Amino acid sequence: MDFSSINWLAVLVCVVASMVIGFVWYSPKAFFPAWWKGIGRTGEPGMSDYGSMGMGLTWGLTILSALVEAVFVAVLLNALGANTLAAGVSTAFILWLGLVATTNLVNKLFAGWSLKVWAIEAGNHLVTLLAYGAILGAWQ
Repeated sequence: MDFSSINWLAVLVCVVASMVIGFVWYSPKAFFPAWWKGIGRTGEPGMSDYGSMGMGLTWGLTILSALVEAVFVAVLLNALGANTLAAGVSTAFILWLGLVATTNLVNKLFAGWSLKVWAIEAGNHLVTLLAYGAILGAWQ
C-alpha cells in the first residue's frame, strides 16, 4: 500500500463530507423517523440510546471509521489509476455494490430487520462512498 500518494486534504474533506451526509440523511426531515421506527425504537432519542459506549466514543469511532474508509478508498483509487471524477465515482459504486450493500443486507436479514432499514442504511453508505469517489478521484 502506497500511503505517500494520498491527498490527505482530500481525505479530510471526505471525512467532513461523510459527517454532513450522515447529518442530512438521518435528519428528522429525511430518513431518521423511518429508520428509528425500523430499528424498533420509540420516542425521542436520548443519551441512553448510545448504550454503554457513550456518545463521545460513538462519535469518535464514527469519525475514525470515516477516516479509515476514506484512506483506503484513496489507496484503491490510486492503485487502480482512477484519477478522474467519473472513475472515482464508478469505482466507489462497485465497492458499495460488491462489499457494502451485500454484507449490510446479510446483517439486516439475519438480525430480522426490514429491507427498509437496509435501504436507508445502505443508501447512506452509497451516497457517502460516491462522495468519496468524486472527491478523491477528481482531486489529484
